Amino acid sequence: MTDQSKGVVKTRIAQKLTEGLAPAALNVIDDSHRHAGHGHHHAEGETHFTVEVVSAAFEGKSLIERHRLVNALLAEELADRVHALAIRAKTPQEASRS
Repeated sequence: MTDQSKGVVKTRIAQKLTEGLAPAALNVIDDSHRHAGHGHHHAEGETHFTVEVVSAAFEGKSLIERHRLVNALLAEELADRVHALAIRAKTPQEASRS
């Protein structure tokens, strides 16, 4: 893998969540290095992520509905390359209390 292609999946995740959720805050963390040697780890990395997203789109939605929304936006990545996705989804009001 070349240096140019590093971070491509992370960038796509951030772009899709930004377009789909108009987040007030978004943090996409590549956790792949923590899973080296595990069954679904690729030598190139970019298989395990944590997303922390704050969006008004989550207002009135249960935790499961929020996760389904994020998963739907990232369906292509989850079907192709991403093996694990941890999601922290909050409304702006919830984020202001933390």
